[in-house]
Amino acid sequence: MSTLEDDVRNKCLSEFQADHVECTGEGSCTGQAKLELIVVSSQFEGVPLLARHRKVNTALAEYMDQIHALTIKAWTPAQYESKK
Repeated sequence: MSTLEDDVRNKCLSEFQADHVECTGEGSCTGQAKLELIVVSSQFEGVPLLARHRKVNTALAEYMDQIHALTIKAWTPAQYESKK
């Protein structure tokens, strides 16, 4: 049985042909998860930050009823390399 983190990770890998995805989370007192997500994809090249976040939120729409808070870092491969 997969976890919400696994489902989110797999969705981002397939939706964005991501080079790298990290999804970590914790439950909350409301029963919904607080997730931190890093998605690295060349599809984010030339896309403004807000538009990247909207793309991720749209891709994860089916999981949003299970997520209380979502921190998104949507980076290009070059941005990811510079942050290592």
